[in-house]
This record gives sequence, C-alpha cells and structure tokens, in this order.
Amino acid sequence: MPEGHSVHRIARQFDRNYVGRRVAASSPQGRFVEGAAVLDGLEVLSVRAVGKQMFLEFERDTWLRVHLGMYGAWDFSGEILVDPTIASANGRMGQTNQRGTDDAVLDDAGENSLSSIGAPRRARGHVRMSEQTSGLTREDEEWPPPVVGQVRLRLLTEVTCADLRGPTACQVQTPDEVAATIAKLGPDPLVDDVAAGEERFVEVVRRKPTPIGLLLMDQSVVSGIGNVYRAELLFRARVDPHTPGRDLPEDVVRGLWRDWVRLLAIGVETGQMMTMDDLSPDEWRAAMAHRDDRHWVYHRAGLPCRVCGTSVLLEEMGARKLYWCPVCQVA
Repeated sequence: MPEGHSVHRIARQFDRNYVGRRVAASSPQGRFVEGAAVLDGLEVLSVRAVGKQMFLEFERDTWLRVHLGMYGAWDFSGEILVDPTIASANGRMGQTNQRGTDDAVLDDAGENSLSSIGAPRRARGHVRMSEQTSGLTREDEEWPPPVVGQVRLRLLTEVTCADLRGPTACQVQTPDEVAATIAKLGPDPLVDDVAAGEERFVEVVRRKPTPIGLLLMDQSVVSGIGNVYRAELLFRARVDPHTPGRDLPEDVVRGLWRDWVRLLAIGVETGQMMTMDDLSPDEWRAAMAHRDDRHWVYHRAGLPCRVCGTSVLLEEMGARKLYWCPVCQVA
C-alpha cells in the first residue's frame, strides 16, 4: 500500500502537470462514468495530499478524492514535468547527492531509485505512481496512449495523461464533503502545523488503551503511516508494539511523532522509505539498490536483528504483517 510519502509526491506531480489546465476525463473501465462526466472539461485548480489520500480541486466547487488503498496506482504518460523541489534537473535526489553518490543506482528490481518520483514504475512507457520504483515516460509513445488494463479514471490534458487503476476510493466530492473527510484524519506533518500536530498526536495516543502498533496504523490518529513505517518507527524508538498507548511515557510518544516528521521528509525527497541512519556513501548506495537493506526490521522475519542479533519476529497485527525485535523492543 502506498504510504504518505508516495501520495505527497503524486500530489506534487499533479501540481506540476495538471493545475491550471483543463482535462478530458473518462472511465475506460466503466466504473466511474458518472464521476468522469462531472469532471470532463473542467480546469484543475489545486491539489493536496493528506496522509494516504489525495484531493484534486476543479472549478465549479468540484473535488476528486482518491485513496489508492492496497493496489491502486497512477500511470502517467506524455509530458512529465519533474518537481525541482524533489529532484534536480538530472533526476538525482538531493539527499543522495549530499552523501556523495552522484550516479544512478538500479536496484534489484531494475529501479533507478535516484530518479524516483513518488514511486513511479516503468510500465509500457508510462510512469507508475504507486509504491516503489522509477522511470520516465518515452518520447515516442502513441498519443493519446492506448488504454491498457482496467483504468478506473483517465485524466487527459493536451500533453499529459494520468490513468488511475485499482483505487480503494475514487469519488467526486463537494467542498463540505472534502472538509468532512479531512476532519476525520489525524495530523499530517506536511499539511498541519508540526507543533500542533504533535500535541494532537500525543493527546490521542496517551489516552488510548489500544496497542501502539495499531494506533500508528489508525489514520484518525496520525496520517500517512503504513506497514513499513510502523515497523521501523517502533524499532527506532525501541518500543514494544503491544504496549498500550496510554502506558507510553510522553517523551516516547513525542519522539515517535518527531521521527515520523523526519522520515516522511526523507521519503518525499528520495521516493524511498529509507529508515536506516548514519550510513556511509557506499552503504547508502547499497540500501538504495536493495529495498530490504533500507530497513531495520521490516521484511526481515527470521533474520538476525541488525542491533542485537536476535531473530526478527513476524506476526499479524491489525490484519497486516508486523516485524519487530523481541529483545530491542522490550523495556
């Protein structure tokens, strides 16, 4: 499932390529025909991401809400304008350059992690904006591009095409409905005032008997955290995922929020959920080249903990896989 960093990057891509332009909207799959008809011919006015959800504002007080869920993805083709706040003109990520690794790195899935923009995947000449990988669209592709597979919604400008596949939610909303949807979401460090968001997060977590491993995945408590960030945040804080929120010391809860602020910023910049600290340039390149080397415990069931050597455990929590160290994360 795309986590918060990917959705923010996707929103920035829409801001670069769609805001200020009119769109031809259609539903090739046929499951969003009425909604597409409402959007067809309208100008895109703004875009915002909150946690795992994205909201496109159109003229006539019309909004499109999209939640990619587990399997959703945006495929972009045509003219793709790169956000300069995310990548430099040569497609490399600023943070990686600062670490002295200027060359592109292809990971074990054939991804150029350094030119990733919110997790685009090279697919039939498109740029897929979902959860991993990278690539830029080909200049020689057919225009407009042929529809491939089940496309819920196609948004087409004169030069750019965005195809939405497999979302959990895709609906037209009024301004009041958008406000109501966002009001149900927890704080997002890239949307809300960071200090105010911290207070909201701390207040909610410290009165809940629910295990912190579930609270971090609750989008009404905090926005954007998914399975990978949950495991990594808890390990980095050395917190047992089963600990009730109300039993955690205040400084620990504040530390979780502040670490989320930091990791989310890194994810938006690099397009990868990099959660390892203090890596040498060579170690950084290796981690960017192999997903499983970017994390402390995620996807490491049965492997030795990078700190204590104990086997990392895997269990189900909240209907999702939870990875954690039974030694490092027990007080």
